[in-house]
Amino acid sequence: MTAPAQLPLELDHRPALAREDFLVVPSNELAVAWIDRWPDWPAPALGLYGPPGSGKTHLCQVWRQASGAVAIDARQLREADPPAWLGEATACVVEDVAGCLETEPEVARRLLHLYNMIAERRGSLLLSDREAPARWRCPLADLRSRLSGMQAVALGEPDEVLVEAVVVKMLLDRQLHVSPAALRFLMARSARSFAAARRVVAAVDRAGLRAKRRQITLPLARAALQELETAEAEDSIEGV
Repeated sequence: MTAPAQLPLELDHRPALAREDFLVVPSNELAVAWIDRWPDWPAPALGLYGPPGSGKTHLCQVWRQASGAVAIDARQLREADPPAWLGEATACVVEDVAGCLETEPEVARRLLHLYNMIAERRGSLLLSDREAPARWRCPLADLRSRLSGMQAVALGEPDEVLVEAVVVKMLLDRQLHVSPAALRFLMARSARSFAAARRVVAAVDRAGLRAKRRQITLPLARAALQELETAEAEDSIEGV
């Protein structure tokens, strides 16, 4: 596998989601290896799990492009049985349904139906959520059995190198260019998490829009973080 330059996250600013845009690092390299291994999976289904923003949606999109998979969500599982939207497809990706399986037995039943259809067609199913499928709370014993026996791979918490690459890529996705000094300043004062990276980039974007500048300098970065810290302090007071 070749390691390209940056990793975009699930943002509202149209991040690039191609395979070559994904940064392979120790926290995600096993998951990337499994996606790249398709169609040589030992079983019909694979689970991807990890914290929000860790790249799950990106890898699902990469796999969709490679496999021609149909994308399914909880809404579709609520509305109709799999034949209505699966058609003749032999590959399917399902994201973020773990939270509704326990309280919505019909969704669980249809997910089981989908799993069985894909297996009968000798196809592939990719499931993605925050926790491993084996930990999903589900009322159907047959579905629990399939989820528990499924190969699952984690996308882990980011390290400093990955967070910095994420920040740079998210800024580029917004057509913002950060100076080395500004980037060092931002990284030194930001928590090592994808959620913190999102907040910092959003603050920098707002500051850049107000200043009508796409080049993020050190003074602009300082102003953005000062505004962010003030807003978070106010939110903390209101939440008390």
